[in-house]
Amino acid sequence: MRALSTAGTGMKAQELNIEVISNNIANLSTTGFKRSRAEFQDMLYDNMRRVGSASSDNGSLLPSGLQVGLGVRPVATYRIHEQGSLSQTDNTYDIAISGRGYFQVELPDGTTAYTRDGSFQLDDTGKLVTADGLTVLPSITVPSNATAVTINASGQVLATISGQTSQSNLGQITLATFVNQVGLESVGNNLYKETDASGTATVGNPNADGTGSLLQGELESSNVDVVTEITSLITAQRAYEMNSRVIKTADDMLSTVSQLK
Repeated sequence: MRALSTAGTGMKAQELNIEVISNNIANLSTTGFKRSRAEFQDMLYDNMRRVGSASSDNGSLLPSGLQVGLGVRPVATYRIHEQGSLSQTDNTYDIAISGRGYFQVELPDGTTAYTRDGSFQLDDTGKLVTADGLTVLPSITVPSNATAVTINASGQVLATISGQTSQSNLGQITLATFVNQVGLESVGNNLYKETDASGTATVGNPNADGTGSLLQGELESSNVDVVTEITSLITAQRAYEMNSRVIKTADDMLSTVSQLK
């Protein structure tokens, strides 16, 4: 009875669905996190009578066929890149992106990763780094005698140096954009990597050519909506229960057949 295996694929699909939802909820407080949703496709069909085939010798055709589906399969986890809400921290080196774009950071192997998490700090040399100590690109170093640092919407880093009347320009924070940002690969630690699907990064200054602007002293919150996730969780649970009920019904039918004398 193919209903057993068909319902089994439905249960496996909903297990994955719940895992995706649980990851969203777990990252409710993760800075710059983008929620995902599971996407599914129906599987192959058993064509017992193919639509449009000849039904008799006089050439008449079947107006509809007889197809039985074989279940469902997961095909993707689609990342939703809507803007998260902004929260004020008043921390000098907290930077939020309002709009499109990603900060660039240098990994230990020399490659570049991308992030929306702008909770930056200074290392022992005054270099701007992430919470894991990864250098923010382009590299910016704040001198030890700087009394105040300002980062404007266009990414310019300006410092007030002790003994100087005018501000010093320490560098320019740039943002990377992608043709298909959904194609970025999540590697953990709030980082993404470029892939063939995402396309090559286009690097430019913030607040120009459709790139987002920067907000100093603020952070972008996770875009996970609790109500939406709980609703999706309940829906997935009910779908799982219904598929398990199909398996039980198919088992009862087989049991009835086995008891025939």
